[in-house]
Amino acid sequence: MPAAYQPPVATMRFLLEHVLDFDAQMAQLPGFEDASADLAAEVLTVAGRMCAERLAPLNLPGDAAGSKLVDGKVITAPGFAEAYAEFVAAGWSGLAGDPAFGGQGLPRTVQIMLDEMVSAANLSFGLFPGLTRGAAEALAAHGSDELKAIYLEKLVTGEWCGAMALTEASAGTDLGLLRTRADPRDDGSYSIIGTKIFISSGDQDFGNNVVHLVLARLPDAPAGVKGISLFLVPKLLPGEAGDWTMRNAMSVGALEHKMGIHAQPTCVMNYDGATGWLVGEAGRGLNAMFTMMNAERLFVGIQGLGLADAATQAAVTYARERLQGRGADGSGPVPIIAHADVRKMLLAGRAFVEPARALAAWTAIRMDVADRHPDPVVSAAAHADVALLTPVIKAAFTDFGFETTVLAQQVFGGHGYIHEAGMEQFVRDARITQIYEGTNGVQAMDLVSRKVTMEGGAPLRAYLDMIAADLGKADPALADPLAAQMREALALLETASETIAAAAGDTDRLGAAATEYLNLFALVSLGWMWLRILAASPALGATRTPQAYAAMARYYATYMLPRAALHAARIAAGPEPVMALDEELF
Repeated sequence: MPAAYQPPVATMRFLLEHVLDFDAQMAQLPGFEDASADLAAEVLTVAGRMCAERLAPLNLPGDAAGSKLVDGKVITAPGFAEAYAEFVAAGWSGLAGDPAFGGQGLPRTVQIMLDEMVSAANLSFGLFPGLTRGAAEALAAHGSDELKAIYLEKLVTGEWCGAMALTEASAGTDLGLLRTRADPRDDGSYSIIGTKIFISSGDQDFGNNVVHLVLARLPDAPAGVKGISLFLVPKLLPGEAGDWTMRNAMSVGALEHKMGIHAQPTCVMNYDGATGWLVGEAGRGLNAMFTMMNAERLFVGIQGLGLADAATQAAVTYARERLQGRGADGSGPVPIIAHADVRKMLLAGRAFVEPARALAAWTAIRMDVADRHPDPVVSAAAHADVALLTPVIKAAFTDFGFETTVLAQQVFGGHGYIHEAGMEQFVRDARITQIYEGTNGVQAMDLVSRKVTMEGGAPLRAYLDMIAADLGKADPALADPLAAQMREALALLETASETIAAAAGDTDRLGAAATEYLNLFALVSLGWMWLRILAASPALGATRTPQAYAAMARYYATYMLPRAALHAARIAAGPEPVMALDEELF
């Protein structure tokens, strides 16, 4: 078994209180005036206890048992149904949900910090409430009053679960190719016919309803994405007595046999004339679904962060206990944390996790500002920041998160390759985060083709100016050598941004540069958060933490941030090295 997971609540509180000015920002938002770092810490302490004591112990055995399909019924891993019931009863599913529909109405910032802990403790479990929340948000934004009245409270509270059904065998990233159809009925409902694959949380044995949001085509729909509509299709329909016991005409055809997240039932779903209802406008289904998709993309980035933290925690514990080799003075055997190469692997994890958590929280605060600030100019600027950061957090956090789990596994040596140690599960589970909810290459293309140039590039310019302003205020006694490296990296990002903007419409040039630009953007953004963390660290007083942060930031500056130059060089090289080889010669 891996080391017991330690919820990072103290660090989260430090970020909210001293790095991100959480209290002052929430005080400006109607409905959040009483939100504070103190309240957030109290909530997260209780939530962290459930993650550590209830969810984490189910992670390794859940992976071994997996979900099963028996006589057409999904059987989840032992303990999952009971844990989900406890999770819902404690109110965690509706933490940031609208109080009008049974939610607790806390800031999204607190929700994202809970998401990190749930993902670290048990990613397979975390997908149930995470997808349910996404379905609730999409329904709240686009559903009719009638649908909201029936379904929204059940979803917000987690009493019912949610799932989204997009992908088909011949329609993955290019949803314009999907074939599932929706035939109108006289009563205003639709008959949904088709098969979807890769449907996370498509079904389970929790004894409740599962509300699917399904993309399909109306009979007269044009080809392409403009012909797609969104439909709400529940697993259960009300029977004659009004109780939700009648099975809709939908079934699980198979469970996907996956590399990781074995305890999560990823389903092939068959809709055989299932009853559904239109959500939003006909032909605008993709627009409605993206309310859920964008929320899920941020959620997936947080999954990468959570897994990186859990794996690093376990690796640090092991490195302190495992005796092997001799120290610099010739004594031994010594704990392997004494060896420089092991320290590099551990520091890589810590140097990523700390600023990533800060950047996630900063983005979540901007989401709260976007949703609630009374000044439309301030709200619009926050919306733009969230749009800009969404592909970065999804892709970079999962790429770096996967790298971190691999390094943590390496610390364990041969034991890391054995299931009982738990490390190979972190690696397998982290791998999907780079793929689902839009592969990281798709996120990078979104960044360079849409987000960099949106509103004439003004949001990007404002974001880079914020980083430059903090660089200008950096105290050399605290921030060097990070500040010096950040000035160079920011200059590289400025130049690369100009290159990207000038390449608008050049598919090959943007495609060749996309992932390089996203990673360069992420490295600078994480460095910015390190600057802010270092500036706030004296508030911690005479403890080891300021010194620890300084050492981690120094590692980031000298070992990780120099990768910015590599990405910039690849962007400057243009598409020719990528496109020169003829297809038949590959």
